[in-house]
Amino acid sequence: MNFNDIFKSSFLENVSAISIVDMALALLLAFGLGVFIFLVYKKTYAGVMYSSSFGVTLVALTMITTLVILAVTSNVVLSLGMVGALSIVRFRTAIKEPLDIAFLFWAIAAGIVLAAGMIPLAVFGSVFIGVIILIFANRKDMTNPFIVVLECDGHESEEKAMTALMQHTKRCTVKSKTARKGSVELNLEVRLRSTNTDFINDLTEIEGVRSAVLVSYNGDYMG
Repeated sequence: MNFNDIFKSSFLENVSAISIVDMALALLLAFGLGVFIFLVYKKTYAGVMYSSSFGVTLVALTMITTLVILAVTSNVVLSLGMVGALSIVRFRTAIKEPLDIAFLFWAIAAGIVLAAGMIPLAVFGSVFIGVIILIFANRKDMTNPFIVVLECDGHESEEKAMTALMQHTKRCTVKSKTARKGSVELNLEVRLRSTNTDFINDLTEIEGVRSAVLVSYNGDYMG
C-alpha cells in the first residue's frame, strides 16, 4: 500500500458515476412530468376539499423517485442497501379518495421509468394515462344518484308529487317514508334524465307540497 492508496476514496470515485448532464436532464424531465401529473390531478379532482399540498407531493415524489433510481442503477451494492432502507418506511397518511392512489403510483412509476432511461415510454405513457383520466373523470354521468326529500301534508299531495317526479327521472326508489299527523316525509333515490333541476321548483308549486330538496349523492357523502 502506497501513499496514494491511503487517501483513495471510493466515495469520490462514485461522484463521476453519473454525469452532470444526465442528472440535470433526468431531474428536469421528472419535474415536467410531475407538473403534468399535478395539473391532471387538479383538473380531475372531485373530492370534498382540494389539498394543494398533495399536488405538490406528486411533483416532489416524481423527482425523488427519479433521484433514487438514478443512484440505484449506478451501483449494484447501493441498490441492495436502498431496498433494506426503504423497507422500513411506513406511511400513516390516510388516502380518502381512491383516485389519489392511482396518482401516487403514477408519479412513482413515471420516476422509475424515466430514471431507467426509457424517456419515450415515460413521456408517452404519462400523456396517454393523463388523457384517459381526463376523459373518464370529467365524463358527465347522468346515472349518478340523487336524493330527493319531499315533505307533503297528506296522501293526495304525495301522489301528485310522485307523479310529477316520475316524469323527470329515469328511476325513482323510495328509501324511507315518515308519516305524521298532517305531514308525510319521503326520501327517494332518483336518476335524472338531464342536468336540469328546475323540476324541484315545480314540485313546490304543487298544492300540499311544503318543501322539496335535491341532494347529490356519490355513496360517500352528501353535498
